[in-house]
Amino acid sequence: MAIVADKVRRLDVHIDRILGLEPGSIPDAEQDQQETGLLTAVSEPPSPRADELLRIARTLSTASRSGTFLPPSRIKQLLEDSGLATETELAEQGEVGVESQYERDIEWLLVAKATVQTYGILMSNFFDEIMPLSDDIWYWDDVLSSYPKSCLYATQIAPARAWSRAKEVYDVACERIRNIHLQQQSEGVEAAQTGESLSEGVSQKWSQFYSIVRQSMAETSVSNLRRKILSPVDLARAEARRKRAELQKLRETIAAGLGILVDEGLAFDSNAEEDKGLESRLMAADSTLADSIALMDAILTNSAETNEPLSVFEDSVFAYARDVRGAFSTTDSSKPKPSSVAERLIQILDHSLVQHNTAVAKHVSENGRPSPVVRYWLPALALLVSSPTILYVLVKRRDSIIDWIQNLGVTVRDFWFNWVIDPIRKVIGTIRHDENSEIAIMSRDSLKADRESLERMVVEFTLDNPSVAVGSPNVTDLQIADIRAKVREGDVTPVLKAYEKGLRRPFVGAVSGDLVRSLLIQVQKTKVDLEVAISGIDSLLKSQELLFGFVGLAPGVVVSIGIVQYLRTVFGSRKGLRRGEKVRRVVRVLRKMDRILAAGATNPKGELNYKDRGLLLCEAHVLRELATEVLPGDVKREFLEDLEDLTSVKNLVLQEKALQRIRWAYAEWLGKK
Repeated sequence: MAIVADKVRRLDVHIDRILGLEPGSIPDAEQDQQETGLLTAVSEPPSPRADELLRIARTLSTASRSGTFLPPSRIKQLLEDSGLATETELAEQGEVGVESQYERDIEWLLVAKATVQTYGILMSNFFDEIMPLSDDIWYWDDVLSSYPKSCLYATQIAPARAWSRAKEVYDVACERIRNIHLQQQSEGVEAAQTGESLSEGVSQKWSQFYSIVRQSMAETSVSNLRRKILSPVDLARAEARRKRAELQKLRETIAAGLGILVDEGLAFDSNAEEDKGLESRLMAADSTLADSIALMDAILTNSAETNEPLSVFEDSVFAYARDVRGAFSTTDSSKPKPSSVAERLIQILDHSLVQHNTAVAKHVSENGRPSPVVRYWLPALALLVSSPTILYVLVKRRDSIIDWIQNLGVTVRDFWFNWVIDPIRKVIGTIRHDENSEIAIMSRDSLKADRESLERMVVEFTLDNPSVAVGSPNVTDLQIADIRAKVREGDVTPVLKAYEKGLRRPFVGAVSGDLVRSLLIQVQKTKVDLEVAISGIDSLLKSQELLFGFVGLAPGVVVSIGIVQYLRTVFGSRKGLRRGEKVRRVVRVLRKMDRILAAGATNPKGELNYKDRGLLLCEAHVLRELATEVLPGDVKREFLEDLEDLTSVKNLVLQEKALQRIRWAYAEWLGKK
């Protein structure tokens, strides 16, 4: 409980300032008497009892400074070890003297440290009680949210309701039989009447028993007409509404007690105490401690009562606190004695706190969500009934199940290697320009060979038919070089001229072979053109090799991540919530806090009432626990300052501004998933 620990730590430091001690340390009694504060009043060496009191106070202070709380039994033991609550010590403290006054100051120091520890225990206890109640209230909201869920709840509680009905009839029948038996005894009727046979007596008794049972059922039915008018589902919904209302009352009552404790408990006036002397500060602190202890006792005594409105509860708390405070005063002085205050503190730790926890636990057990036995008896019964069939199927199809498991394992392994490992290897090979991993749709030197073959075919055709190809009987080397250059660019004009000439006399051209030859050269050219086009596509693919590698890897990676996330969701711990889930919870907590501030009732000073104050503190505690896990380290300090402004100030307008500041200042971490 970080909020409680910070509150207790500040109170402990404040008490040290009031007593004139150095914040953070309680001096030993053997230290030099030049200390400031209450130690300056000592003119003689402290007594052994003063040493013991300082040791106990130091133990309590160390626990407060470390942010931990001693168990109630340990605090009670320390108070008993101090001897403050015994009559003998009261008599010894009645002696007048400087040393006695010094010891009384040390006693108040010890009582103050114990009060701070008890204050922290009560706050932590209220937090632990309020937050689980929200889950139980949500459970009843879920039951009432739809008719099928109400039917399921009615089925779950059917055995318990039937047992309660049977027990009720049994109790009424037993009561009637007991009354008849007493009536017969009073009238002097003997068990075996003269003139009656044994069989007639037995049959008469059975007939009488059946009539009593029928009358008992009729009486219970008349007294419970709702069972005849309403259906079982309607009865279950009515019960759910009643339990939800009881839990809401209990939650509001405890929240009001928490608000009273935070606002009114240990409320030291820091500004006024700075201008006072040590004696005045001690008197004011003593009175505040006594008032706070009386208030804690009053809250614990009245917080388990949910039958009265909150206004009546608050009035009862303050009235009870005034009565307890009056009991601290003695006949000769209105100033409380440390012994009486310590005795009341022991009573709080030993009785009031235990009784409060017992009452709250009983209330929650009666109105909280049903036990796991009630909620899961139906599936457990179905499992128990079907278990022989399940075992039979498992034994009968043992080999098939083993084969299925093995096939599943092989499928998972093949998927992992073929769709995850191999694509990763190919991507790595592409990054390294591995020749084995290059993408290609044609051979590397195929285009070069076909193009050179086309050049040779055109040149040879030109040399064999110079008059048709170039229009002269001889072909020079310059013309051959020019023809080669044109063929590389796709120009085969000499062949086309011969082809056109052969088409004029196709039969002669076919017999001589020139027409067929020119046609085959054009086929070779078409092949080269096709390879050029494919080469362009091949170059485009090679430029996107890495992209295609990741595209091939993506399905396997996506499926693997999805399976891992599903397994984490199913088998993961609630404590290991992902960041996105924590952020969503933070948003819901901020919404609840905004609703509390928007709908909360205020007093004439513009302050929230005690109930809304307590609920706001609970939500602030949850927000702090979640936000500290989401925010970076350098932002946490600023966030804690703003959260302190939200919880410490009492003005509603300032609290709304603090909440708005938290929303926009930390939206980068608390508002994004």
